[in-house]
Parts: sequence; C-alpha cells; structure tokens
Amino acid sequence: MGRSRYFITEPDKPHFLTCTVLEWLPVFTRPETVQIVLDCWRYQREHQGLRLYGYVVLENHLHFVAQANRLDKCVSSFKSYTARRIIDYLEARQVKLLLTRLSFSKRAHKIDREYQFWQEGVHAELIFSETMMREKLEYIHANPVKRGYVDLPEHWRYSSARNYTGLAGLIDIDSW
Repeated sequence: MGRSRYFITEPDKPHFLTCTVLEWLPVFTRPETVQIVLDCWRYQREHQGLRLYGYVVLENHLHFVAQANRLDKCVSSFKSYTARRIIDYLEARQVKLLLTRLSFSKRAHKIDREYQFWQEGVHAELIFSETMMREKLEYIHANPVKRGYVDLPEHWRYSSARNYTGLAGLIDIDSW
C-alpha cells in the first residue's frame, strides 16, 4: 500500500483523522498500548497546542478530531512517538507474533528501522462546518457500538464519548 492520498490541507483548521496499525493488527487490546496514545495526546495538548475535540481508540486503528497551528507536524510527531513507544513495549514483553508481522510488512524503503507500526500517511478530512463536526464526533463515538462492543458510546472506555455526556473521560478534551 502506497502513501495516503489524504492530506492535511489547512494545518491550522480542525480535521477528522484516522491512523491505522500496519496490517490492521490488534495492538490496542492491551491497556498499556492505549495509554501510550492517551499520554501522547495529553502531552501534545499541554505542550504543542493540540486541540483534541474527540477520539476513539479501537483494537487496530483510531479516529480523532483535532486542530493545531501545525496539525501536520503534531500528527507526524504523534505517529513517530507512539510507534517507538509501542514497539519498545512489545519488545520488552517479547510479543514476537506482532513484532514479526510489523517487521515483515514494513515498507521496503524504510531501511532505517526494523519495524513499521502505523500504515503510511493519515486519512485526514478538513472539518468545514458545525454540522460536519457533529457528524464526525457522532461517527467516532458510535464506532464501538456499531462493532457490537458496547450498547452505548459512553460505555467504551477508550473514547471521548464520556466527556460529551458530562462524565469524566480518561483524558481531557477540548469542547467544540
């Protein structure tokens, strides 16, 4: 699979983003790997000006709606940091099956590393209206319900749906 045809067209505007684990491998079934993602978003909100409006982390991909002065740089930093930390976690626990797949399926031109964690590129869609923002937030929050994992969006632990119902989420988000 080649580079994504999606681009962050206006890096200072909110975008709906999707990042997918290589080969759709189920890496986010471990609370520790999800925590790496959440910690990275928390750091980026506090230190890099990321505005995180909503998110959902599923077993092999994640969706989020975010904005920053240079969202393209924030997403690149996010993918690089989380990939390194998650690979370190998998190596420390000798999760050989996943590591073998991440090594075998990495792009041939990635000669500077042993593993590739994320699929190349990022599916990014510019949010251009209030209606579209609502639709994207509803979509990401409904994702675990559609998959049959939970009955209500706010029951999915790794989602901002709880934040939008007035309950405490795992991380703070920026209200839209």
